[in-house]
Amino acid sequence: MLPVKAKLLPTVSRFFEDDWNNLFDWSNRNFSNVNTTLPSVNIEETEDQFILNMAVPGMKKDDFKIELDHDALIIKSEAEQKNEQDNKRFSRREYNFSSFQRVFNFNHSVVDSQKIDATYHDGILCIKLAKKEEAKVKPARRISIK
Repeated sequence: MLPVKAKLLPTVSRFFEDDWNNLFDWSNRNFSNVNTTLPSVNIEETEDQFILNMAVPGMKKDDFKIELDHDALIIKSEAEQKNEQDNKRFSRREYNFSSFQRVFNFNHSVVDSQKIDATYHDGILCIKLAKKEEAKVKPARRISIK
């Protein structure tokens, strides 16, 4: 049981859930349409924002669809295989174009949904999610005694 003081301290809302098993719902919301792995993701937290970097080389920015649905950031890629390759005769064919979807749940009281930016450069999809002012860590301030 926590001491009384600990119960009185407010809990800090986090952008991503602390339970990693719930963060990635592999059963139906995060998928790839072939036997490949999902793109790797790094998530960095700064004072002002969360920065999500996804490694997706060999794609174009038009290959992605990014949606915000309530408390979920949904990143989809629906790159289609080029039809002109179907007429070619390959001795060996090891690469293909695939589709995937990644879903990241967040606390909408922390992220400003009007300030989300995405860029794609050198194989990295970068999504910046600004924190709301009330969610930013405030420096300690001195309170005068009257």
